[in-house]
Amino acid sequence: PGPGPARAQLRRSRRYRYYQNVCAQSYSFAWWDWARWEREIDWMALSGINLAPAFAGQEALWQRVYRNLGLNQSEIDKYFTGPAFLAWNRMGNLRRWAGPLPPAWHVKQLYLQYRIVERMRSLGMTTVLPAFAGHVPQGILRVFPRVNATRLGGWSHFDCTYSCIYLLDPEDPMFQVIGTLFLKELIKEFGTDHVYSADTFNEMTPLSSDPAYLSRVSSAVFRSMTGADPEALWLMQGWLFQHQPDFWHPAQVRALLHGVPLGRMIVLDLFAESKPVYQWTESFYGQPFIWCMLHNFGGNHGLFGTVEAINHGPFAARRFPNSTMVGTGLVPEGIEQNDMVYELMNELGWRQEPLDLPSWVTRYAERRYGAPNAAAAGAWRLLLRSVYNCTGVCVNHNRSPLVRRPSLRMDTELWYNASDVYEAWRLLLSASTQLGSSPTFRYDLVDVTRQAAQQLVSDYYLNIRSAFQSHALPELLTAGGVLVYDLLPELDSLLSSHSLFLLGRWLESARAVATSDREAEQYELNARNQMTLWGPSGNILDYANKQLGGLVLDYYGVRWSLFVSVLVESLNSGRPFRQDQFNQAVFQVERGFVYNKKRYPAVPTGDTLEISRKLFLKYYP
Repeated sequence: PGPGPARAQLRRSRRYRYYQNVCAQSYSFAWWDWARWEREIDWMALSGINLAPAFAGQEALWQRVYRNLGLNQSEIDKYFTGPAFLAWNRMGNLRRWAGPLPPAWHVKQLYLQYRIVERMRSLGMTTVLPAFAGHVPQGILRVFPRVNATRLGGWSHFDCTYSCIYLLDPEDPMFQVIGTLFLKELIKEFGTDHVYSADTFNEMTPLSSDPAYLSRVSSAVFRSMTGADPEALWLMQGWLFQHQPDFWHPAQVRALLHGVPLGRMIVLDLFAESKPVYQWTESFYGQPFIWCMLHNFGGNHGLFGTVEAINHGPFAARRFPNSTMVGTGLVPEGIEQNDMVYELMNELGWRQEPLDLPSWVTRYAERRYGAPNAAAAGAWRLLLRSVYNCTGVCVNHNRSPLVRRPSLRMDTELWYNASDVYEAWRLLLSASTQLGSSPTFRYDLVDVTRQAAQQLVSDYYLNIRSAFQSHALPELLTAGGVLVYDLLPELDSLLSSHSLFLLGRWLESARAVATSDREAEQYELNARNQMTLWGPSGNILDYANKQLGGLVLDYYGVRWSLFVSVLVESLNSGRPFRQDQFNQAVFQVERGFVYNKKRYPAVPTGDTLEISRKLFLKYYP
């Protein structure tokens, strides 16, 4: 529609429209080239985003600073992780794993960062640059033996081989020296919009719960920013407060926030749709905050949303007594999934009150496919009330048995009625004669068929488990056979028919960044490890699971095949199934996938509509 009264009234009801999660830098953006970045930044502009991080290339500048301080290259190499894990190196969680960073990596990332900040600023966005949070490489202790630094504990099932990073004491003079040196270097290189990001205690327990200590830390971080830029504004993730509520009581939260002058910090209430922090901190004790929708963990596939929470949450936050809310944000850990939820959240940033969701989603289907279609609109209304309407505290980690290491104690609970997804699948297929040429329709058909198949995997798993527990070998062979030899291969061929669901696309984009065969191998191992073992020994196993053509067959499928044969063997031999023994055996399969060196196609094969129809005829319940 052209300009008119309705358009004129569309004004930004709050100041900031924020986008990006620090984790997405690794889960989604790790291997992007400039063409992909440009598309994303243009989408941001079209969506009204006006505040976003620009984090690429920072390791090149950190390397420069560390070398100037007297560290040698091997000390730096022992600090940086590989490219797929940099998000957690930057937050002081992880070091060395899947590294080191080759010199060519730094050159390419610097080049990208110049273009990213230039493009974002030219489109009116405020860029958020990284700042010093207090974490340092061990080499600092060699160069400055009298420096006061303490080792933090391990992070998320990692021991001190790859974790336990040193944190400078906030009172140590080197804190200001390093922090200001880095920021001056950064500003000299990229200019500044005066907003900086730093997370000192992301999922890490502080060394003391004394409020005075916590205030000293935040004050030191902020002073190192103002030492380089007197106008600095600190943007901080509020994840830590809801992640470790046993540590962060009101006194501790207040102390950390009040170490910075009021108004010089903006807190991202990162998981506000499920676990808002502003409500129990009197609106962050006076510091401004952005109401954020996190929505996705690890870039998992799986239809999911909390539409009622996001439709009402931002408006409730604005009405909260003495609210300090200054905007809304989208902060998924991984992107390229559940487009509808992000479109909805973006639109809510312009609204003064909640939307009528069923009529909104009907219009959404028409906009998305370029034509009205009653069946497609009906499918979307079913999805809206089911998969997209999780209520209560919803944490969207895809726990489907499909993407988890098999066991006899798997979670098959759903927050919605499975039949709504099957019916939406039927309706979408019936719309395919009219809408089949629309690329967005084809993508959604893959996604909804994939969701239906994921539900079917749970059904077959329950059949397998009950057959095993009642010692019914024929039933076990039947259910296991259908799952391993038909359903999973069919799902794999469906995913292989669409470029956005290809394992090869992810792996080839990692290899494309490389400047040598050795780099290509390192980057591919980074990419494979992140979505499977996440660490050397399955430390955060399957956290970043994806459903991709190639991965379903050669990783999840092989695991399920082993599980079924171990159960069959157990019934045949009369020996009990032992999960610990199975875990050891299946770890070899998982590790084998990471190192198998098989090249996967980056170009889709097969006809999406045909494959979906075939699956439907076989499996529609």
